[in-house]
Amino acid sequence: MQIEEVKQSQRKQGRFLVKLEDGEILRVTEEELLRFGLRPGMELEEGTLEALRASARVSSVKAQAAGIIGSRALSKRELTRRLVRRGSEESDAQAAADWLEDIGAVDDAAYAAALARHYGQKGYGPARVREELRRRGVSRELWDSALEELPDPAEILDRLIQKKCRGELSDPREKKRISDALLRRGFSWSEVRSAMGRYAEMGEDGYD
Repeated sequence: MQIEEVKQSQRKQGRFLVKLEDGEILRVTEEELLRFGLRPGMELEEGTLEALRASARVSSVKAQAAGIIGSRALSKRELTRRLVRRGSEESDAQAAADWLEDIGAVDDAAYAAALARHYGQKGYGPARVREELRRRGVSRELWDSALEELPDPAEILDRLIQKKCRGELSDPREKKRISDALLRRGFSWSEVRSAMGRYAEMGEDGYD
């Protein structure tokens, strides 16, 4: 296959358009232009053409991945899924995610810690944070370190109970309403029970 024309893209800096004799246009980087020695009139063997197509495809996915990560933090798994949903091949999406991880633009450990801090500040407990980490594709190996970023569950629970309680916890319906709400937020029953016990004692002593 012969190259008819090579010109710089007017829309994307650092990109070049390689027009083949059959009308196909490949969008390549400057690095690919130099690596493959692309120039008008050059004959591309089938193997070279396929390698060029594959390289150009991965470069395009990398650019797309960088744009996504530039707008919001994601786990490596989330980024890969998003690229695939947008039409990338799984292998190309994985390669782009690996590249961003290698240069430090994707950091699952830092992302997991940030998620834990975020949900902790919003008043959620360990179980809810673990569920979020699972849902967002963060490796289980990183969960324990991330959970260390959570505030003391007792402090969060004490604050939530004081905010949510509408009456005496001696009322079974009120007690169930509060405990169910706290369990849904990801705290264990033992943590909830202890916090409700503290609240009851504070009420009895007149410190609430």
